[in-house]
Amino acid sequence: MPIAQFDGALAVVTGAGRGLGRATALALAERGATVVAADLDRPAAEHTAALAAEVGPAAAAYQVDVADAAAMERFADWVRTEHRVPDIVVNNAGILVTGPFLETGLDDWERIVGVDLWGVIHGCRLFGRQMAERVRALPVRPEPPNFGGHIVNIASAAAFAPWREGAAYNTTKAAVVMLSESLRAELAGLRIGVTAVCPGFTATGIVRAATFVGRDEAGRRRARERAEKVLRVRGCPPEKVAEHIVTAIVKNKPLVPVSAESHIARVLSRVSPGAMRLLARVPSPLR
Repeated sequence: MPIAQFDGALAVVTGAGRGLGRATALALAERGATVVAADLDRPAAEHTAALAAEVGPAAAAYQVDVADAAAMERFADWVRTEHRVPDIVVNNAGILVTGPFLETGLDDWERIVGVDLWGVIHGCRLFGRQMAERVRALPVRPEPPNFGGHIVNIASAAAFAPWREGAAYNTTKAAVVMLSESLRAELAGLRIGVTAVCPGFTATGIVRAATFVGRDEAGRRRARERAEKVLRVRGCPPEKVAEHIVTAIVKNKPLVPVSAESHIARVLSRVSPGAMRLLARVPSPLR
């Protein structure tokens, strides 16, 4: 089955209840994939699944906390039992924690690392193993570039660009990029592609659920309102990012910066890290 055509493919998308996850699920469904929409919010996942079923062959919803290792084990087993081994996995679920490092508590760190990093690790480990076992069981290895399956991990422009009061978010997203690069090298021989997608400002609901540490309630409200205004004015539509994800799977791209700020951050991090360090001192527009 040529996975690049998505015809008959099975796609798993986490954080699919809204925003980029929903846009990605619909983009894959429109191209012929059966979609499993997973989210912590079950009604939101069910709504995405219903939308995907209208534009694609079929869809299912599943409630899961990607930070919960045991829950992710059950989810992966359910997908294989109720459907089969997925052809596409998009580890999209993510949250935002922002604020001074010295005021970011362990609970905040555990929460963002649990979702933004461990959630990706769980998805890669569990579904990647299923894909690898499927390929190894074939009498002949699939043809290149990525017919054995494809894993997409959603990182961020923050993976390239340090910024003050962004230590928690930046750390997890930089780790996702390196995880993706390493896993891509490991699975290449099995014709399983791995891509890190790095959006910049994207008009999703991540800010509404964000944790702003080091501020009182009024300060958090003002910070959230400013951040939402920035995303409304500058934010890239999630549908545009979803199109980049589709292209990344089709072309088996290793790393995909999306939006101008992501491209600029990546280039500057390579050619002028000193400039990036200076820019990091400038207060973020999301604060």
